[in-house]
Amino acid sequence: MLVADRYRLDTVIGRGGMGEVWRALDEVLGRPVAVKLLLNDVADASAEARFRLEAQTSARLNHPHVVGTLDFGTWQGRCFLVMELIEGDSLAGELAVGGPLAPDRLAQVARQAAEGLAAAHAQGIVHRDVKPGNLLSDRHGTVRIGDFGIARFVDDPSAGLTTTGQIVGTGLYLAPERAIGTPASPASDLYSLGCVLYQLAVGRPPFESATATVLLYQHVDAPPVPPHQRGAALPPAFEAYLLGMLAKRPEERPTARQAADWFGSGAWRGAPEPLPPEQPGTGHAPHGFVAPAHHRGTVHGVPDHAADGPAPAAGPASVLDTGWNTTVHRVPTRRPGLRASLRRHSRSAAVAGGAVLFVSAVLLGRSVF
Repeated sequence: MLVADRYRLDTVIGRGGMGEVWRALDEVLGRPVAVKLLLNDVADASAEARFRLEAQTSARLNHPHVVGTLDFGTWQGRCFLVMELIEGDSLAGELAVGGPLAPDRLAQVARQAAEGLAAAHAQGIVHRDVKPGNLLSDRHGTVRIGDFGIARFVDDPSAGLTTTGQIVGTGLYLAPERAIGTPASPASDLYSLGCVLYQLAVGRPPFESATATVLLYQHVDAPPVPPHQRGAALPPAFEAYLLGMLAKRPEERPTARQAADWFGSGAWRGAPEPLPPEQPGTGHAPHGFVAPAHHRGTVHGVPDHAADGPAPAAGPASVLDTGWNTTVHRVPTRRPGLRASLRRHSRSAAVAGGAVLFVSAVLLGRSVF
């Protein structure tokens, strides 16, 4: 099948609720490419606008750690998007075949993924769906970030093409602030990347549950079990930094640029560095970020005896990490001046309310392959 008199489709290499991805040959330039086709039965105005947004978003990025966009158009009433063909596998596949990654490989993944995110954030783009399946590894092990299908521009809140007050993403990697309805930010992407790195180190995500309600509560309130307590053999500095990426408060996480520089420097091989002096009023993590203040006193952030308590409820990753979009409604901003107990009750109600819609979206939502 020849698309747009140029792209010869060969085999399907990916399929989801919105469309399918084909290995193809660009017959004009004689090179292999990947062609994403929107399915006919979902080709409404919203789906086409979202598909076009993905093309426009990824086309703004020209970076060695981002999958490049080559062409976009319509063919027989269907939108198509032509991308670089990455000969290799996703990090999800790499984990499934080889098990948890060695520290050297994990640091490489961390640096390259953070480099790609830093490039996106510099263009005002938040990915919003960082997960193992969207991190692709070529034959040389180089990591590329793909699937900007639900990305949004920081300076254009309407560009997400979702209902006002909603968030979209994959629940296993959802930042705490997003679980209670705060819009996605670059810091949200770093939390998601932290969840991915944790999973690649341990073999399982930091938080799992068969129910959306428990999963959201875990992201918001539960400290992650330190990787070494789940069998990972990470250097202490690496583990401390990783737990810093999973900080509950966005301002306590490193930026993508800081993370890329830190992993690239080789500092992850050493012992935890001392915390820098607090910088009041900045609201941002210092450039020499190591770990947030709540990790002080241990290399892993929580006392060893915490491992003796019950582990997070575990369920098969496929229950929630299906690749489907997950949507929860934003809750109203809490009124200032309430007592702490009432604020916590309101926060709990927000998570519980969001979980109901989260489940509905998982059951009824569609994939952004």
